[in-house]
Amino acid sequence: MNQQAFHQFWDHFRQKYGVYLRTLEAIPADRYYTNPVPGMRSPAELSVHISGSIVRDITEGVAKGRITADESSEDKIAADLGTKPALIAYARECFDRASAAATRIGDTELAAQVPTPWKAVWPGVVAVRVMNDEFVHHRGQLTAFIRLCGGVPPFLWGFADNAPEYRPRGVPEAAGT
Repeated sequence: MNQQAFHQFWDHFRQKYGVYLRTLEAIPADRYYTNPVPGMRSPAELSVHISGSIVRDITEGVAKGRITADESSEDKIAADLGTKPALIAYARECFDRASAAATRIGDTELAAQVPTPWKAVWPGVVAVRVMNDEFVHHRGQLTAFIRLCGGVPPFLWGFADNAPEYRPRGVPEAAGT
């Protein structure tokens, strides 16, 4: 992956993130701090993990040459946020920061060896792929949680239904928005 391919990837990722935000909206507010699957993170904890450690921290880490995610603080952040609207605002803020970092990622950053907090050093391009894989994996968990909580998840590829800033470029607003 070179810089041009990365920026095409990021545009598609932006659209997937829009579906993720709609996924967060679909989780009933009273279920965010429950554990629909024993032994797994709550939806609140999972949303902090996805938005912060995975999307924001890995993308910023590739841009600066070192990933400094602190997964040990995720539970506290989730607890401190305390509400569905605060968690969704956090998810939006994390994406804004990741997007700003993505503009600074070029061929040099993609080829560089990037130390991680997971006792590994990855080329920047591998870190980007790990970020995407982790994002998709955990978004799938949230989709299952929605169904367990009695909700209906958004269509996986419903990019046109995203908020305007997360829609495909040049696509008009979806009907009913």
